[in-house]
Amino acid sequence: MRYLPNTEQERQAMLASLGIQTTEELFKDIPEEVKLKETPDIPHPLSELEVKVHMQKLAQKNRSLNELVSFLGGGFYDHYIPSAVNYIISRGEFLTAYTPYQAEISQGTLQSIYEFQTMIAQLTGMDIANASMYDGATALAEAALMAAAHGRKRNNIVVSSAVNPLYLQVLSSYLRGRADLEIRYIPVRNGITGTSDFEQVIDENTAAVLLQQPNFFGCLEQGADIAEIAHKHGAKLVVCADPISLGILSAPGDYGADIVVGEGQSLGNAPYFGGPGLGFFAAREEFLRSMPGRIVGATVDTQGKRGFTLTLQTREQHIRREKATSNICSNQALNALAASIYMALMGKQGLAETAELCLQKAHYAEEKISSLPGYSRAFPAPFLKEFTVKCPVPAAKVVERLLDRGFLAGIDLGKYYPNMKDYLLVAVTEKRTKEEIDCFAEQLEGIK
Repeated sequence: MRYLPNTEQERQAMLASLGIQTTEELFKDIPEEVKLKETPDIPHPLSELEVKVHMQKLAQKNRSLNELVSFLGGGFYDHYIPSAVNYIISRGEFLTAYTPYQAEISQGTLQSIYEFQTMIAQLTGMDIANASMYDGATALAEAALMAAAHGRKRNNIVVSSAVNPLYLQVLSSYLRGRADLEIRYIPVRNGITGTSDFEQVIDENTAAVLLQQPNFFGCLEQGADIAEIAHKHGAKLVVCADPISLGILSAPGDYGADIVVGEGQSLGNAPYFGGPGLGFFAAREEFLRSMPGRIVGATVDTQGKRGFTLTLQTREQHIRREKATSNICSNQALNALAASIYMALMGKQGLAETAELCLQKAHYAEEKISSLPGYSRAFPAPFLKEFTVKCPVPAAKVVERLLDRGFLAGIDLGKYYPNMKDYLLVAVTEKRTKEEIDCFAEQLEGIK
């Protein structure tokens, strides 16, 4: 918002038009005990140059990811971003976070979103995709609500406890006011949620089954078997997928998923400070009119020329509130554009090669670390680019010490699971070199 200064004469004119004498009368409903009694100690004004120098000094307190070797994952990853991605999204006609409100004059933006939807649908093996969501967590929660609405009188949602714990917090918040819906959690055993546990918990009242692939611990779940169990009881399978993994893993649609969501940050978006990201959301065609957010469609104009338009907008800003599928107001359009450019540049082969490099380097790192005294791989299940390590000391200490040595060592799982204080979640992307992995292992070995 712009700062618009007002003269004292202008202030008095505005107060007079409101029928009051003083500015304090505007805030009379605020209790006196919470009002500021003294003038804040605000520093003296600075010139533009002084402000710039001051802000630069503050910024220098941050450590750039370029100065660190990152093995951090858990949803946001340090993948390589081709230079063309940032160049294109920086162009003036694209540099906005919002979808267009004047569709008839925003054909370029609409087409880029249409291409994004098409590529996400192909990547996930789904029929349709929307114009993206806020992030992976809200996409998963929205998928649960959509499946529950589709399931009508079914009253429970079965969730793998190996789903990202931050996503589970968002899901819980979404469903807090829904007394008609119960969340049933499947326990983690040896890094995955077993089919026998799903078999015991899913019943005829289950609306949806939520699964992450690979899961939060980096392990691969038995997606096809879980899909079969869910469908046997008439429930929908929602898979939260890592898009890079789909370069070599089966598309969730191929093994029975009904809805596929996930965090798209890995597709050409930098980790920043853990956001912003973008949530992708794809589903089978039966959910077309139930999907949250927006869908861009292709059509022809009166002259027969191809054009693009916002086809479905089932949100409360466009239709009656009670008929809205979501209160999400806009998508992360600029982030989705970056993802579109990344996928177009990489192509099927490039995405497969990226995932293959992650796989090879992660397994090399796991073997290297597991050979160190006191360190061991936590779970026997197959993994792709992320794995869990049991450390000889609390993982928090490992993270702290290695940060001083230029490494983001990973995630201390004790933050989320009190019984896993000695466990470290390590992610290895295609950017990590053999030399970096070897040095990382040497630093770990030095921690007693």
